[in-house]
Amino acid sequence: MTDKTNPLLASWEGTFGLPPFAAIEDDQFGSALEAGMAEGRAAIHAISANPEPPTFANTIEALERADALLDRVAGVFYNLAGADSTPTREKLQREMAPKLSAYSSEITNDKALFARIDDLWTRRDTLGLSDEQARVLMLTRRGFVRSGAALHGAEAERLTEIKARLATLGTTFAQNLLADEREWYMDLSEDDLEGLPAFVRDAARAAGKERDRPGPVVTLNRSLIVPFLQFSSRRDLRQRAYEAWSARGANGGETDNREIAAEILALREERAKLLGYENFAAYKLETEMAGSPDAVRDLLMEVWQPARKAALADAEHLARMAREDGIVGPLEPWDWRYYAEKRRAALHDLDEAALKPFFQLDRMIEAAFAVSNRLFGLEFEPLDIEAYHPDVRVWNVTRKGTHVAVFMGDYFARPSKRSGAWCSAMRSQSKLDGDVRPIVVNVCNFAKGDPALLSYDDARTLFHEFGHALHQMLSDVTYQSISGTSVARDFVELPSQLYEHWLDVPAILSEFATHAETGESMPDDLRDRLLRAATYDMGFQTVEYVASALVDLAFHDGPAPADPMQRQAEVLETIGMPRAIRMRHASPHFAHIFSGDGYSSGYYSYMWSEVMDADAFAAFEAAGDPFDPDLARKLEENILATGGSADAASLYTAFRGRMPGVEALLRGRGLDDAA
Repeated sequence: MTDKTNPLLASWEGTFGLPPFAAIEDDQFGSALEAGMAEGRAAIHAISANPEPPTFANTIEALERADALLDRVAGVFYNLAGADSTPTREKLQREMAPKLSAYSSEITNDKALFARIDDLWTRRDTLGLSDEQARVLMLTRRGFVRSGAALHGAEAERLTEIKARLATLGTTFAQNLLADEREWYMDLSEDDLEGLPAFVRDAARAAGKERDRPGPVVTLNRSLIVPFLQFSSRRDLRQRAYEAWSARGANGGETDNREIAAEILALREERAKLLGYENFAAYKLETEMAGSPDAVRDLLMEVWQPARKAALADAEHLARMAREDGIVGPLEPWDWRYYAEKRRAALHDLDEAALKPFFQLDRMIEAAFAVSNRLFGLEFEPLDIEAYHPDVRVWNVTRKGTHVAVFMGDYFARPSKRSGAWCSAMRSQSKLDGDVRPIVVNVCNFAKGDPALLSYDDARTLFHEFGHALHQMLSDVTYQSISGTSVARDFVELPSQLYEHWLDVPAILSEFATHAETGESMPDDLRDRLLRAATYDMGFQTVEYVASALVDLAFHDGPAPADPMQRQAEVLETIGMPRAIRMRHASPHFAHIFSGDGYSSGYYSYMWSEVMDADAFAAFEAAGDPFDPDLARKLEENILATGGSADAASLYTAFRGRMPGVEALLRGRGLDDAA
């Protein structure tokens, strides 16, 4: 392909420089990625072979520019591969994983290039660098060292092999999980719909149409299977659906992830030891706010004990309800959500079927936009632009008439989309070569409907991902490498989890939680009951999360287990995992830690960030105004706009004046009485 025939390589002249989605064909990605690597290699060679003495401009800033084409193409390809997979895209992912890993290793193994970076590092105090430039230099050098730039000979070669193999294994793990989620469904007859409210029936029928089935189906999409487990009076069907959900990645055959997980853990340990670390957790946590495995374990266990105590007390109530229904034997995991929903209705007079019509997807999108307008002055104008899938919506984001970003929302589940919800950037903000504004994407897996209705938890997910999007959109740094969410992993969840709090602001619920049929606002008494029930079943939610985080830590803090499933069982037995609760993510489908290195040894990050987000929103509560303009300005200036331009603890302290303790988290989860 030449530049003229491959739209991925041509200049993108459309609105705001958006990718020409309609003109892109799958078979064009491979050559475009290869072209991006070729251009990058040439740029890197020019830097390392430059006869001029190293300067920040001719070395670090040149590195920032080197992968411009590759970043542009990869930004489109990997967004599409996750949100709208095809066999061709999956095949190319598998082919490109080791190639891109090898390309990255070429750069970090370039001794002449590293010598230039190291020379700058030794002279850093004489270079007259700005604070941001000094930070970029430090991060660049640290990244090279942690990638093996200081290794030589056989050790360097082995590290390159390990990284390539890990890239392949992570891609395979994710694709196996997608295959299991895509292939499984359970047909339902009309009799099987017994006990299900209308919104679940409608979602099941829509899922059946999506899969060309003659009637309704249950799939492994969380927005469908969770309400099915909450409401289905058919215990046999609940068990069948739950066991399929739990068995993702562990069904035997080509898509089984258990051996892949074991190999990943072994290679990570070897990688860490080559680099001089005791184990992978020590390597991974060195650059995070937590700093060490012990700090992570201390936080998790401080939360585990009160959470377990609360969950066990709840389990006794639910088991008694099950016995009253004639169930013989212990409470099972497929029973918990069913009886927890019944108990919630009794304790808080909340009926999910009556509540859900107030959480229309379109109104919740409006609510997320409105909060950002009141806090940061952002406005959202729909764009009539063809995106990568017909479901995707596109907005021009402005402030005082000036373009800030392009925001894309891809909200509905489909078989081609991996599970979960996430935020990514097809283009990141930077100012090195002009004011480059970001293209930000939120991807969710909500069930379709007419109108599409969300659960309260779904609405929180929408706000969560939009918080990540704001971190990208409001970024205001010079260098792409520290832009937006390029921060410590246990800091990156702060903006997203903090933003969830604004969903619960009474004024927001009153304005945007309007009934799908009547258009009336949620009644005050229903809103108040909903908010009072916010911490209901928090023992269950905290236990299933913390158990996953503790297993993740145990996998990486010590020798790699030959049998991860056995190690998982040992950890759960040691901490006293309640029988009727399972990990949120069992190892064979724990994509956070096995589909890449992102959250490996770092799943705890959500809770580390929650300590800060609970404390941060408390500042708005103390001010008596959830939209306090001075606090909103400080939040933007010190956290949302700064990316990775400073140490995370320094950024938080600049906003709040101090670092928080765990007390606000326990109070926010309603676990302070159980401590």
